[in-house]
Order: sequence, then C-alpha cells, then structure tokens
Amino acid sequence: MTQQARRLRARLAALGAVGATALAAAGVQGAAHAADAPVPVVITGEDRVDLSLHSDNGDPTEPQVDLRLDVPGEEFEGDGEVPAVHRGEYTIRIDARGLKGVAQADLPCDADGLVAVCTGYDLYAGTTYNRIGGIRLDLADDSEAGDTGSIVVTGEGEGLAFTPLTIDVRVGGPELLNRELSLPKDLKAGETFEPPLGVMNVGGLPSEGAVLRLYGSRGLSFPDGFGNCSSTVVDTGPLLRQHTEVLCTFPDTLEAGAAYTLADPVRVKTADFALHDILSSSFRPLEPGEAKTLHQGEGRRQGSGPDLTLERAGDADPAQYTKYAELDLPTTNTYDLELTGASASGAAGDTVTAEIGFANNGPAWISALRSGGEPFSFTVVAPEGATVTSAPEKCRAVTVDGSVPGYRCWVATPLLENARLTFPFELRIDEAVEGARGRVAMPDWDNPFDSDPSNDVAWIVLNAPGEPGDDGTGGSDGGPSDDPSAPGSGDGDGSGDGTGPDDADSVSGGGTGDDADGGLALTGAQGVGLLGGAAVLALGLGAALVVYQRRRAGRDGEAAV
Repeated sequence: MTQQARRLRARLAALGAVGATALAAAGVQGAAHAADAPVPVVITGEDRVDLSLHSDNGDPTEPQVDLRLDVPGEEFEGDGEVPAVHRGEYTIRIDARGLKGVAQADLPCDADGLVAVCTGYDLYAGTTYNRIGGIRLDLADDSEAGDTGSIVVTGEGEGLAFTPLTIDVRVGGPELLNRELSLPKDLKAGETFEPPLGVMNVGGLPSEGAVLRLYGSRGLSFPDGFGNCSSTVVDTGPLLRQHTEVLCTFPDTLEAGAAYTLADPVRVKTADFALHDILSSSFRPLEPGEAKTLHQGEGRRQGSGPDLTLERAGDADPAQYTKYAELDLPTTNTYDLELTGASASGAAGDTVTAEIGFANNGPAWISALRSGGEPFSFTVVAPEGATVTSAPEKCRAVTVDGSVPGYRCWVATPLLENARLTFPFELRIDEAVEGARGRVAMPDWDNPFDSDPSNDVAWIVLNAPGEPGDDGTGGSDGGPSDDPSAPGSGDGDGSGDGTGPDDADSVSGGGTGDDADGGLALTGAQGVGLLGGAAVLALGLGAALVVYQRRRAGRDGEAAV
C-alpha cells in the first residue's frame, strides 16, 4: 500500500467504526447513496518502479504493478457470497502517456495505446476482491539511463470519491549488487568470523548513499556497535522467525560502475548451538532523509562506537557480485537425538501406559530454516500380546516394514538444542507374554551431523522376567515416510518445557497439521549437498540414541529379556 493510501485509511479510521458499519449494513442497496458523503475509494499499487538496464526486470510474464481499489470496511472472511459495500458503475482510467520514449507499458482492460479504461460495478470492503489488473513495464528501444516518466491512474463513479495513484518510473537508476560471501571451511560453532562484505553499483546513475542490511537467524549475532548502525533482536515467537537484524547507513555517493568495500571488518558471532544458520547481506540505495529516521524505529538500538564507512575498491569483476548474498553456517556442529523406551507389567485385560521419550541432547539445534520446518518421524510397534488403545495426537497408524502394524510419530522442526518430548501410548494387554518387546526406531540413514549414530532403537518391554531391557543390540530400520497424511510443521513459539505431548510444538518450534506431506528429514541447508538419493531428504535429522528402561522384577541374578 502506498503512503498516500495509508494516510487516507488513517483519516478514515479516525472517524470511528460507526460510519463503516453503516456502509456495510446498506450493502447491495448502495450505501454510498444512503450516506451524505460519497464512499472514499483509494487506488492502490506500487507507486515506483525502477527498470534495470542489466536484467529482464523480473519475470517477463509478471507485472510489476498490481492495481486494486481499497474500500472502507472490514474484509469478508466467511463462506458464501461476499457482500458488496457499493453497487453502481465506475470507471478506472490508466494514463501511461507519460512513459512515451521512456519505457513500454502493457496495460490491463481496454487499452488504446498508452491509455486504458477499466469498468466495474460491485465494490467490496478492503482490497482482496477489488483487483483492477496488472501493469507490466519493460525497456523501450530508446530507453536510456536517467529517463523518467509516470503513469496516472484515476477513477470516477456516482456516489464514489476516488483517490488517484501516480506511478513513477525510472530507467537505469542506481542498482546495487552485493559481493558474494564465502565461508572458512573450518569455522566451528562458538567462533567469530568476518565475511567479505562489499557492494557494486551496476546501474546507470550514482547512488546518493546506501543502506546495508545484515540478517542472522537465531544462532548468529553481530557484536560490533558502529555509530551509523542500529540493530533489532527478535528472540520470542516462532523459532523460524527469530533473528537479529542490523541496518547501517552510508551517506556518501556510490558512483555508477564502481565497487566498494567496508573500511573495517564486521564480525559475525556464531552461538555454541548454531548449525546451518542463515547469514544474509544486502545493499540498497539510501532514500532522501532516511539516514535520520531509519535508526529510530521501534525496538532498534543504535551503536555508540565509531561509524562504519565504505572505501572504493579497485577494478572489480561484476561476476563476483549478486543480488542475493547468503551463507549457511557453521557446517561442522553436531547434535544427538535420543529415543527412550518404556517398561510395564500387567495381567491380561489390564491397560498400561508406555511413555516414549524423544530428546535432542545437542549441542546443536536443528534449524530446518531452508525447508521451512519440515517434520521427521520415528516408528512404534506394540509388544506381542498387546494392542494400542490410545496413541498421541502426533502419531498415526501405519504398517512398518511393509506388513507389521504400528504407528509413525512426527516431530516438528526447528528443534531446540535441549528439546524434550514425550509420546504416551496406552496399551491393552490381551495376552500376558513374558518379556514381550515392542520396537521404537528412528529411520535408517547415514547422517554426518549425528554425533552417535550407533543407537537407533529403544524398546517397550512388558512383563520382563527379571531386569527389563534389551540385550544391547544396536542398529535401526525404516526409511523416509511416504505417508501423504503425515502431520506437517511450521511456526512454533519456541517456549514450553517439553514434558508432555502438548509441548511438542513449543520446544521444537513447529506444529502439526493434517495437510502436510509427511517427510522424515530436514532438507536444504541440513546437508543436501553431501548425500545422494533418499538419504539426501533424510539428512540433518540424526539417528536416535538407544536408552532402555530397566527395573527390578523381584528376582536377583536373572537376566532380562
């Protein structure tokens, strides 16, 4: 939404909700005609487009401007027919004659050269249902750096008062690209490194200043406090969105075709739990007056040290500069996932509870930042003679190894470095079988980030004859889930103690949903480039540590089954 639209909406809000309610109540009868004043309608869309001389300016099939009408009232979110705020013919006129000799414009609706006319009848509250169309802008044969023009969009209709929109178009303005980032191969979690930050103006005009934005996900921080930089830290809410952002302003001119580096290094600190965290850097032109206001945003903390400055570099290769400069780091940390079994005793007909434990013993968290919080899973098979009567919400009935009835349980990501989850299963003992065991297992994969892949299995033991447990055998089975109904994950709040099934979302930073596509492994930065085939999808999840519950059955010296 443009600044113009925001200001008008603010003025409308000051009038209170009574007027908007009256308009909505009038609905299809034409609220504008029933009111003393016409319905205010704001034409919205991008109010500025910069066309590059060095690119296709985005997808050639996609418009840069999305024109809509913003009408007062609360947007309809229910089912069924959307109620109209106003009914009556209106006309939108798009005049792009100001672009003649500057750029080409592909206009919506009924276009005659550089002028288009769009008509409509129904208007609805908000912008969602009031789309006019898109405007695609491209370079013309005679476009040159510095050319400017504009598009003016106006509207008219009985009982309506339109606020017009002006779209400013500039050709070959400043275009800042970022130096590609590189990472030391031996960088370890807890260490600090200095990325090679730089910028090149590949545009046709100088940039009167620049803004540097540094972003680091949860495991990264920026310890320096330069005077022309400010930072904000988000350390609550969904783990996927926790981050630190630094903004630095540089008032000096960046000449067209010139490259610049930072006069002083900027340090990036990695936390002890960091693994495949995301660092990104980006430069953009400084807007007029922005240097005084940018650091005054809510929650921003300005540095008190000396200013960070840019210095001109020598001859630079544009191939070393990119629109997006990102790194995933560090890549050498590890984590240890652990499954814990359970033991119980009972007679035929009894119902017992087996609480399966799942933990990440760290030191690293599982960020899953590139996959957006993809879940992974483990399987549970009930002991002989027992039936599962109640399974946790995050577990579903499946067949294990192609034929054995069991359950697959999903763990959401991101997963904290100290996550503790519990999955309680209720079992009915149909037949009391001495030493019956049920298998709890993580998938079988080769994961270089798992510090102890030797223990992948835990056991549910019923009516052990002596000291319940297993015989110490290791190994795991199973593979990535192909269950299309697997619960998904995404945004958790990063809180909770993880002591019960309801805490699974909070400690892992993800929730479940019936519409997600299963999946057992993290993807993207969790090591995709290291393994092939199905193992690629499973990488980054780790194998479980086998922990067997033992308790006395009352007889000394007898080995447990």
